[in-house]
Amino acid sequence: MTRSQRRLCPSCGAYLAADNDGAQCGPCERRAPELTRAAPRLSADFWEADALAEATAERHFGKLLLAYRKLQRPEPTQALVGQWLGLTQGQVSRIERGATPVRDLDKLDRWAQALHIPEQLLWFNLTARPVELGNEHAGPTASHTPAGYHDGQHGIDAYTRPDRRSIVQTQPPAEGDGVHRRQFIKSAGVGLTAVGASLLAGTAPSPNRRISRGRPDASTEIREMTQVFRRLDNRYGGGHSRSVVSSYLNSTVTPLLQESTSGGGRSGLFAAAAELHHLAGWMAYDTGHHGDGHTHLRQALRLCHEADDERLASEMLAGMSHQAAFHGAPDSAVDLALAAQHSAKRSGSKLLQAEAAVMEAHGLALQGDKTGCLAALSRAEETFNKSDAEERPHWLTYFDHAYLAAKFAHAFRDLGLAEEAEPFARRSLEMTDGYERGRLFNTALLATILADQRRLEESCALGMEATTLAASVRSMRGSSYLQDLGTHLAPYRNVKPVNSLFESMIEIGVSPVDEISRPGTRARAAGRPGTPHR
Repeated sequence: MTRSQRRLCPSCGAYLAADNDGAQCGPCERRAPELTRAAPRLSADFWEADALAEATAERHFGKLLLAYRKLQRPEPTQALVGQWLGLTQGQVSRIERGATPVRDLDKLDRWAQALHIPEQLLWFNLTARPVELGNEHAGPTASHTPAGYHDGQHGIDAYTRPDRRSIVQTQPPAEGDGVHRRQFIKSAGVGLTAVGASLLAGTAPSPNRRISRGRPDASTEIREMTQVFRRLDNRYGGGHSRSVVSSYLNSTVTPLLQESTSGGGRSGLFAAAAELHHLAGWMAYDTGHHGDGHTHLRQALRLCHEADDERLASEMLAGMSHQAAFHGAPDSAVDLALAAQHSAKRSGSKLLQAEAAVMEAHGLALQGDKTGCLAALSRAEETFNKSDAEERPHWLTYFDHAYLAAKFAHAFRDLGLAEEAEPFARRSLEMTDGYERGRLFNTALLATILADQRRLEESCALGMEATTLAASVRSMRGSSYLQDLGTHLAPYRNVKPVNSLFESMIEIGVSPVDEISRPGTRARAAGRPGTPHR
């Protein structure tokens, strides 16, 4: 074997011995278990290198990071450093090559402490406690690529097929982490900042604090934080606090899951984490990060199975069905709804059976199956009416008469039955306060149904209301509802009320006659512009 044919060690670049069948050289292989857990603590002499001082003088963390890697022997890869920092290899590469340095102090503080960089070398002050972001159990980080709901290719298997990743996974930080965390604290109010404020600062628990002994109420804490995040999400949209949720998952929830033992609180902890991942998935979808949303929902379902919580698993599957319908994959929506019904029946919950049935009806409507859709709607109504005495879990409080009416309106509308859809759309607006985003969706839905009946003035008046709501809600799905309304009103754009509405949409950054295909209906599945749903 010639020298050019010999294999190289991916960690240090040295040639591998001819009898080495492994992937790394001997020294790197011996160091691998230690390095994958956390960044090494380097000597004081290392930090005195001129290359580090030059990068620090420029206040460019990317150049500092590059010098930090290049000075070590063996040189750690970008992928390995990414594990220490909670980033992907691509993110590390962009930070190192970026012409504009990272200026988010929360991130800089977190990264500097993860690498054990001495404070005297830095141009900013570190927080009091170190952050250990190394995660030897973490699987691949979430992708920002579209989830890919393609009927006949993924369907329910995209969520339920087994894989080799650990049940505990670290998610990459969402964009704008520091800015959005400060916005969250400001909007949550003084009382709420005291609840879990240290957790939002990105501090991981000490390794010697086991969940079975040191944090017996961790699941309660996570659920309380999830309720705070859910309230903000419903009121302001997923763009408001998504990055804070991502930070809380990475800095607090994931370490707690890693440290959990087989004690009695483990199932409760996994179920609480599943609820938060479910919410994180919805936030990701609401902001257009479909790959992240897909990853969070799969993680939520795995956690439900680990916790042996059939009711929560049914809720997760129903949410997945909802998302499949939103992305124009009716076959997957129906399959996931049927799976949700099986879990709901095993749990004995009539509420969850009703939810799963109405999701099935929605998918059938998108398929154009009127008979099947009406049968599923009838079953949903019947089961819902039998659930009055059932205790409603806190994560299902949104599922009431108004929500069910909205789903009926969607189904009838997608069957082309605008007149039948109208009363349900009006009933859906009789909703509880605090669901501003849902009110935006339902108002735009009713406006679209009226546009289908050529009742232009009524439609435009409601469209104006929806546009006003959209100005205070950070939701890409909300924009999709308005764009869909614009598509239905486009033939009448020269009519004065329609023209005025279009001008108002443009003022808030919504294109009322967007030609790009949008998710949600049979039209979308057939390759034509469709209607969003939620």
